Amino acid sequence: MFGYRFLVLGSGGREHAIAWALSKSSKTMQVISAPGNPGTEECGINVPVDLSDSKSVIALARDFEVDVVVVGPEQPLVDGLADDLRSLGIAVFGPDKFGAQLEGSKEFAKNLMKEFGVPTADYATFDFSDRKGIETYIKESAQTPIVIKADGLAAGKGVFICATKEEALERLDYIAADSLLSKAAGKLVIEEFMDGEEVSVFAICDGNEYVLLSAAQDHKRIGDGDTGLNTGGMGAYTPAPIADDSVLKKVEETIVKPMINGLKAKGHPYVGVLYCGLMIKGESVRVVEFNCRFGDPECQVILPQLESDFAELVIHAAHGTLNKYTLRIKNGFHCSVVLASQGYPESYEKGKQISGLESITGENSLVFHSGTKKMNDSIYTNGGRVLNVVGFGRTLEQAINQAYKLVNKVQFDGAYFRSDIGNKGLKSR
Repeated sequence: MFGYRFLVLGSGGREHAIAWALSKSSKTMQVISAPGNPGTEECGINVPVDLSDSKSVIALARDFEVDVVVVGPEQPLVDGLADDLRSLGIAVFGPDKFGAQLEGSKEFAKNLMKEFGVPTADYATFDFSDRKGIETYIKESAQTPIVIKADGLAAGKGVFICATKEEALERLDYIAADSLLSKAAGKLVIEEFMDGEEVSVFAICDGNEYVLLSAAQDHKRIGDGDTGLNTGGMGAYTPAPIADDSVLKKVEETIVKPMINGLKAKGHPYVGVLYCGLMIKGESVRVVEFNCRFGDPECQVILPQLESDFAELVIHAAHGTLNKYTLRIKNGFHCSVVLASQGYPESYEKGKQISGLESITGENSLVFHSGTKKMNDSIYTNGGRVLNVVGFGRTLEQAINQAYKLVNKVQFDGAYFRSDIGNKGLKSR
C-alpha cells in the first residue's frame, strides 16, 4: 500500500481531523479537501465544490484520480452520493443510500432496530398531518418525559425532550412554525424517555467485518453543567470511562453485530462509520440514535487517539479487507474544547480576527478549524463553532488541563467556551 490519493468531502472540524489523520500516513500521496477550510489546506489542497451536486463531485474525483472518497457530512450520503460514486468504480468510505437512512430517517432506524432485536426506546410513529392522532397519543398513551423527534435531517434541531404533556403539545406548534423542522417532520417519532448517561461508540465497517474505536462523550448543551440550548457539540473526550470493556462487549454483541449482519442480509453491506449514540444506565445499554458518519467534535479526539494508521483503516474499509487491519489505540486520553462565536447557537457575528494559533505546537497539542476563513494571510471567524483545541494526557485530568491551556492561547473577539468539558468522565470513574 503506497501512494494513495484521498478526497475528503466537507468543510468542518471533523473534516480537518480526517484530512490531518490521512496526511500523517506514509501511505498517503495527496489529500484533497472539498471545499475544505484553512486547516485542511495545511494537510493538502482545497478545491471548491458543491456537495449537493454529485456530478461535480464525481468529476473532481476523476480529475484527481483519487483512490478513495471520504464523505464527512451526512447529507451527501443520505442523498445517495456513495451509490453514484461506486456505480462508476470509485471507492467510497461511507454507506450507500439505504444504510444512510439510519441517520436520514428516525422511523427507518427504529424499525430496523426492532426487526434486528437491537435495544432501544419504545416508540410510535405518526404522519405530522395527523395532528389529532398525535395529540390523542400524547394525552392518553405517552409517559412523561416525552421525546419527540422529527423523522428527517434537521441540522441537530429535530429532537425535543418535553417534561410535560402540555410542553409536548406546544412543541407541535413550534415544529409547524419552523420551515426547516416542518420539512424534516413529515413524520414524527414519539418515544420513551431514556434516563442515564450518553456515550458515542464508533464502528468502522467494511460490509462484513468491523472494528470499534475508542468510546467518546460529547457535550451538546451550550452552558456549563449541560444547561441552555442544544448545539452541534461544545467539546468531547475519549476514552469515556463509563464505556468499559463489559459495556463495549455488550455494544458489540447486541448492537453492532446485529446491525451489520442485518444490513448485509438485506443486500446493503454497510461501509464506513456506524455511529452508535447510546444511553447507559446500570447494566442497560440502549441506542438513542445511529448516525452514518463521524460525530463532530468526537472525531477530533477519536482520530488522534489512534496509534495505527488511519489511511490504512480507510483503505481496508472501502475495499472490504478489514480482516487484514490491526487496530491499535494509544494509552492515555484526548480532550477537545470548542471555541465558539458569542451568541451561538443563535445569532452571532462573523469576521473576527483570530490570534495565537501559531503558538499551538507539539505532539500533544492540536487545533482543528471548524468555522474559519483565510484573508490576507490572517484567519477570521466564519461560523458558530470556530475552532477545536485538543489536548492529550496520560490521565483524563492531564488531557483536560492541556486542552484548557491551549484555549487560553487563542483569542478572538467574543470567543466563548464551556469550562467543564470532561468533568463527567472524572465523576464516572
